[in-house]
Amino acid sequence: MAKIGVVGSISMDFVVSADRPVKMGETIYGQDFKMNFGGKGANQAVAAAKLGGQVMMIGAVGSDQMGQSLIDNLESYGIDCSLVKKVANQGSGAAVISLIDGNNSIIYVPGANQALETQDILALKSVFSIFDIFLVQNETPEATVNQLIHLASLTKVPIIYNPAPACKFTLDLLAKVNYITPNETEFVSIFGTQNYEDVLIHYPNKILVTLGHQGVLYHDGHQLVQVPAYPVAEVVDTTGAGDTFNGALAVTLSEGRNLHTAIQFANLAASLSIQKFGAQDGIPSLAELKASQHYSAID
Repeated sequence: MAKIGVVGSISMDFVVSADRPVKMGETIYGQDFKMNFGGKGANQAVAAAKLGGQVMMIGAVGSDQMGQSLIDNLESYGIDCSLVKKVANQGSGAAVISLIDGNNSIIYVPGANQALETQDILALKSVFSIFDIFLVQNETPEATVNQLIHLASLTKVPIIYNPAPACKFTLDLLAKVNYITPNETEFVSIFGTQNYEDVLIHYPNKILVTLGHQGVLYHDGHQLVQVPAYPVAEVVDTTGAGDTFNGALAVTLSEGRNLHTAIQFANLAASLSIQKFGAQDGIPSLAELKASQHYSAID
């Protein structure tokens, strides 16, 4: 079984559902409140594990009670947390999520996630060879992400970079990643244009632009390819859809499947995730994905 290393954030989500957005200085009644396990790194690790991957999580939690709960949750999915460090005198990461009509807005407080440092990545150099692929996002320090990408490039371990939240990005870094998965907002932030073809043609089979219900766009070296999304009867919660996509992509690519097939698999997983509530609870299992009427159409 392929081994997937996920480097990233581990947090608790505090989710408030309401009929409409709140205005500045206003108090309104909400419909519901839930605490869910989250963090983009943890979400992607859970997605990869639920969809059949052997996953090791690399990250940091606080020394608070919430930190141990976050680790216990990941381990309940069979994720190896031996490289998750506990940071003394530091609270764990948290996100406050407003859910309005199935769409979300998020305030993220990194907490202990900021304590995942470059030396933590350098300490992994001797064991890099055990991984078949790495998956990383931007909810840990920029220098830490850059260090991981640099070492993965040197050791020839493939890496998927999900540039979320969007931040500064250099073409030198782009050359070192195997796949980068921006959504439309992140694409414009990184490349300064919404003209996808002008950029994608220069990076065949590398930049995968996730476009929500419009699917995924990439260039295969000959032409632009748009892999359609799967139809969804009712959108319940979009939180974690992108994380589900990235975790699913890591599983299929680590198994040696071609890029087009991997994107189809990831699109299907993401479409199933938004039909249930919760970033991690909504992620489908491999059995649920295979039970979908659309699974047999995957190349």
